[in-house]
Amino acid sequence: MAIVVCRVDDRLVHGQVVVGWGRPLEIERIALVDHDVAGSEDEQELYRLATPSGMTVEFLDPDQAPPRLETLAAGRERVLVLTGSVDTMVQLARAAPRAVRSVTLGGVHDGPDRREYLRYVYLTEAELSELKRLDAAGVRVMAQDLPGSRPVPVAGWTVRG
Repeated sequence: MAIVVCRVDDRLVHGQVVVGWGRPLEIERIALVDHDVAGSEDEQELYRLATPSGMTVEFLDPDQAPPRLETLAAGRERVLVLTGSVDTMVQLARAAPRAVRSVTLGGVHDGPDRREYLRYVYLTEAELSELKRLDAAGVRVMAQDLPGSRPVPVAGWTVRG
């Protein structure tokens, strides 16, 4: 499978994604799935500037992304699928199950009604419930800040503090 990782990170394309994940996993393409970014040439240009040479970034609206992700999954190019929200990744996992076989969370920050589960993962009750449903349906769900760190399966997450 050419999709190497499906990651939720609310900062989208930044150093940890391109250097921490992209280089060690030899990522050739980032498929950034986000409605607002897909509709903004200015934001797209900023993310292109943050992407190193040898790595391509493409921008997909969540509603149009599933067939493209299925195509990428069947290809040879090493791809990182990136969303800024749990909801978008859950939507993709349901609509493109051959493409989204596992989900890695990292950089999901504090916000309204969110609670801390790991130092880098804050979720609402609804987000946690959806992720656990995905995991129970066979999509491996874990948190991992960098490829070399230990993945933490969703089943082991508890509220901190």
